[in-house]
Amino acid sequence: MTEHFHIPSFDGLQLAVTAAGPENGQPILLFHGGGQTRHAWQSSVEALGKAGYRALAFDHRGHGDSGWSEDYNIDLFSGDVLHLARQQTQAPIIVGASLGGIAAMLANATDAGEISQALVLVDIAPRSNPEGVERILNFMASRPDGFANLEEAADAVAEYQPHRKQRSDPSGLKKNLRQRDNGRWYWHWDPKALAAFQRETGNEMGPDLIYAAAEQLSQPVLLVRGSMSDVINEEITAEFQARIPHSQVVEVGGAGHMVAGDRNDIFSQTILDFLLGLDSPQAANG
Repeated sequence: MTEHFHIPSFDGLQLAVTAAGPENGQPILLFHGGGQTRHAWQSSVEALGKAGYRALAFDHRGHGDSGWSEDYNIDLFSGDVLHLARQQTQAPIIVGASLGGIAAMLANATDAGEISQALVLVDIAPRSNPEGVERILNFMASRPDGFANLEEAADAVAEYQPHRKQRSDPSGLKKNLRQRDNGRWYWHWDPKALAAFQRETGNEMGPDLIYAAAEQLSQPVLLVRGSMSDVINEEITAEFQARIPHSQVVEVGGAGHMVAGDRNDIFSQTILDFLLGLDSPQAANG
């Protein structure tokens, strides 16, 4: 059973959380990618909670049900990850997809030292394929006027992710959309965040800076890559393994960049297998 609540960020902004599992279980913090919401982790949160972990999935600032801020530079996102990790009763395991993974790598490289026991990067590395990133940003920018109904939104998703089977009932998209007073549906994130993401990808923060953070990691690191991803390819994966030699890599067949959404059953089991292999004990609860 999941719980939904809000907790403050490092600067007091309210962040939405979905949690499952015993409160004294090993904490696992899950951070989604840009333009997504915490609901991308729904099935994984439930699976981790049933396994005895305390799983907490957060909406980033400016996303989902979290508060909006004046800016969305990467320091703010990594500051939130750092703050939330420090709030736990023990060092957490962090799972970060795309934006969440970058923020987690940077949060682990402050003067405070490593903040997590292990890190799972979901289809993200310090270097990424510019064409794949551009496709994501283009999708986010493609419908500034929103959608007349949920069916229109479902069609847009199907066009963006042709490999994923389209659901006959589009009502599940309500978790990723908000309906304004004009009756139209808009993606559930602050439009100002898109400009910030475009600015960050304009080489203000290059891969060398992120690699400088990642190469400081001594904790176990797992990179989960979608076999159909256009953001992380085999060359990028090989570079990551060479520069982070103690890392593990798992490729999920039939999945694109949004691995958890494409093959959630395989993704959840991959995470559980990784957790069982860690030196830190699994929570005995549940």
